[in-house]
Amino acid sequence: MTATLVTSAAFLASYLTYHINVGFHPFAGQGMIRPFYFIILTSHVLLAITLVPMVAITAALALKGNIKKHPRIARWTLPIWLYVSITGVIIYLFVFHLYSS
Repeated sequence: MTATLVTSAAFLASYLTYHINVGFHPFAGQGMIRPFYFIILTSHVLLAITLVPMVAITAALALKGNIKKHPRIARWTLPIWLYVSITGVIIYLFVFHLYSS
């Protein structure tokens, strides 16, 4: 779990650094895929923002050994983390490979 936290933090830092320096790429897809893409993007962004404090709280509870509260929040943190991870890859594929301009 520590390796996962470190890897995710490094990815988040590199992702934010990249977008601060380069900006964002517009989605070039047209038709029915466009609203589908923006639904995925919106849910991904909102849940990613929510996930940052959830991960911090979950990790802090685990490090403190709080075996009563940790599983209560971890049961929500893990599926959200997985959703954000998977939709991040889907968004990347849409923007840079499937519907690149």
